[in-house]
Amino acid sequence: MSYRKIVTLLTLFIGISDFVFAAKVDTVETVSVVMNKKIKAVVITPDSYAGGKEFPVVYLLHGYSGNYSDWIKKAPAIREYVDLYKMIIVCPDGGYSSWYFDSPVDTKWKYETYVADELVKWVDKNYKTVKSPAGRSITGLSMGGHGALYLALRHKDVFGAAGSMSGGVDIRPFPKNWEIASRLGKYAEQPENWEKHTVVNMLHLLTPGLLTLLIDCGTEDFFFRVNEELHKKLLERNIPHDYITRPGAHNWDYWANAVQYQLLFMHNFFQKSTKVNKG
Repeated sequence: MSYRKIVTLLTLFIGISDFVFAAKVDTVETVSVVMNKKIKAVVITPDSYAGGKEFPVVYLLHGYSGNYSDWIKKAPAIREYVDLYKMIIVCPDGGYSSWYFDSPVDTKWKYETYVADELVKWVDKNYKTVKSPAGRSITGLSMGGHGALYLALRHKDVFGAAGSMSGGVDIRPFPKNWEIASRLGKYAEQPENWEKHTVVNMLHLLTPGLLTLLIDCGTEDFFFRVNEELHKKLLERNIPHDYITRPGAHNWDYWANAVQYQLLFMHNFFQKSTKVNKG
């Protein structure tokens, strides 16, 4: 093969690569006043961002022991969905074990206020966003699945749709796991904190049709049973929701697959709820 043909093929390959991964990935530093510290986040904007007016935002939460960079490192295909659906994805840092609560026993942990208030305001100030629940959704995996539903249920004025992948949607069966007791106190000593902060007990906050919901969990996941129970309770209350199960365990193979359904679901919600500049 001639040198000229090699250069042409390389140029074509680079061009295709740039097209596939045209979304821009920024690591930003935000400030939490309530926790008095700086917190990083990943913000992914679509290739059409510069020419667009405003874009819907998906807040994508990591799990226990993770951080803000987990999603872009372990499921990099989310960049393609950002371009395809012309949305912004924000991956906050929720701390090693925050569970996205404002901890009632440790005032240093206020990740509910950070994500649902401080971060959302920062993103709306610094990016071209749809500044209403019609243009905001939140989802996540494991601890982040619980966190996404918890935050959306408590802040329906902020998020219009919420999802969960392998979410710990009932924390009470796991009193010794994942440092939850450090955020809520020991279950045996402060059971009221656990009862008030578990998603499955918060369905009274829902009005049917007010919050669009997608719940997803693998059948081999240790959280499968609690997700089944959440699904049943939503049915009992006639609360519309989408519920997905498929073979799979609590791992990145499952989440890298599941997130594409979450983002399509959020895109469809945005399309129904607001007109988005096509860029």
